[in-house]
Amino acid sequence: MKNYSIILLAAALSSCTSIRRHNEQRTACVSPDELREDIDYAYQKLQQMHPQLYWYISKKELDHKFDSLKQTIDQPLTPLQFYFKLQPVIADIREGHLSLRIPRKKFTRREIKTLEQKKGMFSRFEYYIKDNQLFIIENKDSIENIKPGTEVLSINNIPVSVYIKKYRELISSDGYNTTFQSYFLKDVFFNFYTAENGFTDTANIETLYHGEKKTYTLYREDKSKKDLAKDKEQEKRTVEKKINDYVASSNSYNRNFKFLDKDSTTAYIKVQSFSRDYSDKFYKETFSKIKNAGAKYLVIDVRNNYGGSLHEINNLYSYLASEPYVLIKPSQLTSRLTPLKTNYFRKSNAFQYAFKSLAYPTYVFAQTFSTYKKDGKVYYKMKADKATKPDKNAFQGKVFVLINGGSFSASSIITAKLKYDKRATLVGEETGGANDGTVAGFYSYQKLPHSKINLPIGLLLVQPNIDFLNTKKGVAPDVTIKETMQDIINRKDPQLDWVKKEIAREQAHQ
Repeated sequence: MKNYSIILLAAALSSCTSIRRHNEQRTACVSPDELREDIDYAYQKLQQMHPQLYWYISKKELDHKFDSLKQTIDQPLTPLQFYFKLQPVIADIREGHLSLRIPRKKFTRREIKTLEQKKGMFSRFEYYIKDNQLFIIENKDSIENIKPGTEVLSINNIPVSVYIKKYRELISSDGYNTTFQSYFLKDVFFNFYTAENGFTDTANIETLYHGEKKTYTLYREDKSKKDLAKDKEQEKRTVEKKINDYVASSNSYNRNFKFLDKDSTTAYIKVQSFSRDYSDKFYKETFSKIKNAGAKYLVIDVRNNYGGSLHEINNLYSYLASEPYVLIKPSQLTSRLTPLKTNYFRKSNAFQYAFKSLAYPTYVFAQTFSTYKKDGKVYYKMKADKATKPDKNAFQGKVFVLINGGSFSASSIITAKLKYDKRATLVGEETGGANDGTVAGFYSYQKLPHSKINLPIGLLLVQPNIDFLNTKKGVAPDVTIKETMQDIINRKDPQLDWVKKEIAREQAHQ
């Protein structure tokens, strides 16, 4: 027991030292020569590992962008400053999954615990971005009685439009899609902001509402005993929370199911993320209820769903298909060695490292035999590229799918397949993810040698099993209906309302 305590103490001290070194390195300047070496390193790794690097940009154009960037590096920069120079070039590749990790400050356990005792400052609002404007659309705690629809003009005297223009350059969707940025930027805006400005305890915001300007001071308040008790209660994992994949941070369920009418004619499934957690059980129980109720219509809502598990969308599709199907085409990678570059020991503590070391030969064996070569190209074996039978409780009625610019990655894969197979009517706006697939799957986490910035590189080309459109854009809806900021504030849902009216119209003619 004494030896165990010594090991834990040593691990804690090592962790603190690591955090201190990380934070010191984050604020130290890196020489221009070393930064240029980092640029070359990043491009070299992308060329080695990314299976479709020149999908949306030519090699000549990308070569020019990296060369031009190197010419601008003429003075030492901190890793954060360097990030804001390199990431826009990475974003120009137009692969939504491809992005440098912003070099953030790390916190000790004590600092994290202190932050957990406080309420958020900016996170207590919900936001909407239009062009270069930031609006508050929900004030969860009625802070200063700020009304939904209020525009935030500046933060600590710096115009919000300056931040939006700067951060917009850091984000790309797949290809030439135009709907994704505003959805994603509203969610990550303050991630970028706090990375630049730190976690302060106060902030002054200038606002505009109905022509009247006001200035407010926001505070990072201490949580009350009631708040802390609520946090503790939310962390408890009941059976319901597990199956519906409860998300404590937002006090919401990842998956929701209900009937939209009293006679259970129309079923509704909302999936906020294809997390896979308990998804098999959720769909099994849900589609059993739908079948027993004799529902004739099904609405699947994947708006603002950034994607996730291929296993989950393949399983979901099995409840929608009437005959055996293949969800995706064989997934291509750059070489047979690529699967071994996935940083097997990444984020392992001493105990995990020891256990993984014992299992490493098995891992290498499995990955080595997970690839195959065909027609001069290398592919990775995936269950989703094999024929899958429909589930016995597969839904046979009419399907509507709600999509928007926040439907990305796996959400775009399944909606592209549903549209191609004419299995669903898509309602909303163009998805944020590409119609013809994306590069993701699993990642190789590269660390730039001098700035120490992390660059995760997707290793698999994942494409739906369809005839490609080559539009270089997202999945287009069959029925285009936009949602306005006022719709959100008034809790109106014009896209779902259209589906309800269409169902009522069909039933009236039966």
